[in-house]
Amino acid sequence: MSTFVLVHGSWHDGSAWIAVVHHLEAKGHLAFAPTIAGHGKSVDKNVNHAQCTQSIVDYIVGKDLTDIVLLGHSFGGTIIAKVAEAIGDRIRRLIFFDAFVLNDGESLRDNVPPHLQTLLDELVRESNDQMMVIPFEMWREAFLNDADLDLARSSYAQLSPEPYQPWIDKLDLRQFYSLPIPKSYLYCTEDNVLPQGEQWGWHPLNV
Repeated sequence: MSTFVLVHGSWHDGSAWIAVVHHLEAKGHLAFAPTIAGHGKSVDKNVNHAQCTQSIVDYIVGKDLTDIVLLGHSFGGTIIAKVAEAIGDRIRRLIFFDAFVLNDGESLRDNVPPHLQTLLDELVRESNDQMMVIPFEMWREAFLNDADLDLARSSYAQLSPEPYQPWIDKLDLRQFYSLPIPKSYLYCTEDNVLPQGEQWGWHPLNV
């Protein structure tokens, strides 16, 4: 049996993984779903990428988890890459699940198409507090395109404003790319968040 640590994406918190945690535990595994610093409702959103990463490092070390399978979704991919640099000796495998894998020196914002960069910048300006609040229409059509309307609405209600600083921080990933930790990539072919078959993709190899 394995120990899984599941790292959520933007606008979410750890509760997004509840059903997956229950499924893994029913199979006899251990599963944990921490919330990244600055994420969730009614929390301090004034965080940068390093603080987001440190919150997951602290969670894993605080629970003394070892030999873990560390999985990140979407924005969470940038987090698990930096976590692996910090505590690679505790990680058995990294799994990137429709997750961003950045080149050294890039930010997450650098890895979305120009029209999305413009939209996100506008959302931040409208918020006046360096937050992004995704419109329901975008959530429905791009993020949850294969779900029924009731699920789209109920899942949207669970979202919270996303801090923008972690999206624009440039990441030094030289150490990450030298790590010997085994890595896997899971790609859902019906995922429409990023345009398929173009120069933009979750992983540099998609380019």
